[in-house]
Amino acid sequence: MIAIFWAIVARDLRLALRHGADTLGAVLFFILAGALFPLALGPSPELLRRMAPGVIWVCALLAALLPLDRLFGAELEDGSLDQLLLLGLPPSLVALAKITAHWLTTGLPLLIAAMPLAIMLGLPFATLPVLLAGLLPGTLILSLLGGMAAAIVLGARRGGVLLPLLVLPLATPGLIFGAAAVDAARTGLPFAPDLELLLAFFAGALPLAPLAAGAGLRAAAE
Repeated sequence: MIAIFWAIVARDLRLALRHGADTLGAVLFFILAGALFPLALGPSPELLRRMAPGVIWVCALLAALLPLDRLFGAELEDGSLDQLLLLGLPPSLVALAKITAHWLTTGLPLLIAAMPLAIMLGLPFATLPVLLAGLLPGTLILSLLGGMAAAIVLGARRGGVLLPLLVLPLATPGLIFGAAAVDAARTGLPFAPDLELLLAFFAGALPLAPLAAGAGLRAAAE
């Protein structure tokens, strides 16, 4: 089963390399959306520094949504979803394999791109490790929730409209904890409790999101 799991991950990575526009588009959207905030908020360094954690997390959340409509949609359209479900893996593990590939091709590049964006917004260098420590489980949470929502709306009419309506409310706690941790580090307050709450959110999403996504895949295949 482990070999089949990683074979699905490798397959999705190869497809992502062939069609790199999704990854590039998500990263460019993340950077450009963050770059618009200084134009709207003004050139005040203190204001940008205070707004930077929330700006980065909101832009990461929106950028992670961009490739989700194709996460399972391509397999459903060409019929390969049925073949994936017949490989012998439970549907939840099939969903987890594709969610893992989504994080490697979208979440990880966003994590790397967050550093120059944070520097551009004037975030102190001392807070960058806290930002990355929060974004690591945060981007994993976004991939888990996004994969779950993409599987649930798979095959539905106007699924692309329903997708953000499902993901955004569910991702709100992670957004709050992640931005609060960076803001606490910036002001010299303890940031560990916010990171621990973020990790607890990830620990809950890791088993539950693939189970819900697997049920959605099974329903779409039937």
